[in-house]
Amino acid sequence: MHFQGLVGLVTGGASGLGRATAEMIVKQGGRVVICDLPSSSGQETAKQLGENAAFAPLNVTSKEDVQNALQTTMDKFGRLDVAVNCAGVASAARVYNFKKDQPFDLKLFQQTIEVNLIGTFNVIRLAAGMIGKNAADANGQRGVIINTASVAAFDGQIGQAAYAASKAGVVGMTLPIARDLAKQGIRVVTIAPGLFRTPMMDQLPESAIKQLEASVPFPPRLGHPNEYALLVQSIIQNPMINGETIRLDGSLRMQP
Repeated sequence: MHFQGLVGLVTGGASGLGRATAEMIVKQGGRVVICDLPSSSGQETAKQLGENAAFAPLNVTSKEDVQNALQTTMDKFGRLDVAVNCAGVASAARVYNFKKDQPFDLKLFQQTIEVNLIGTFNVIRLAAGMIGKNAADANGQRGVIINTASVAAFDGQIGQAAYAASKAGVVGMTLPIARDLAKQGIRVVTIAPGLFRTPMMDQLPESAIKQLEASVPFPPRLGHPNEYALLVQSIIQNPMINGETIRLDGSLRMQP
């Protein structure tokens, strides 16, 4: 796929990995619809990226919001080639807090699954219908859907039961959805980032961040959002990458 004229839709596009991806698409000659919560800086981000960017307020768990975002994409740019799912939430709690004699809040578990897993699938199922209307290229390809999991899907830590489960679900549905959409020429790929310097990570004390950096074998630092975007670029350009989850983690393997 060539970036000139390409149209992408990025959820969680107002910050972190999503913003870096949106910036990459525009820099490479494409156009992008930035999707994020109404309270986000999505509108401002789109203005900064210029006429080849637009903002669509969106909660990934809402069918209507995703449909409206897709309609904005069609109205503004006339097509959709790439959907990148970066929207997500983090949660941390033990299954049972024995000091407080409290079990994990079931609503928190449900919310994490709802946003990270069901929200991702909601975008996939609706975006696929729009991408599938494209004319196929020389490879028979019509577009690509890229999801964001986490190394927590494989190396979940204490307190990450909900988060790890939600991201493992994204990993688990990647191959069957890729097989499902193969006849329509739509690829499906998932990225599982390790420790990246995002607004979510910036909430931690600097001392904790330094400790996390020391746990990454090489390079011994947090990942930069533009490095995530570089992998998105490679996936878009390489038609043979399909049905796979790619770890992007500096060979990090989280220990209990």
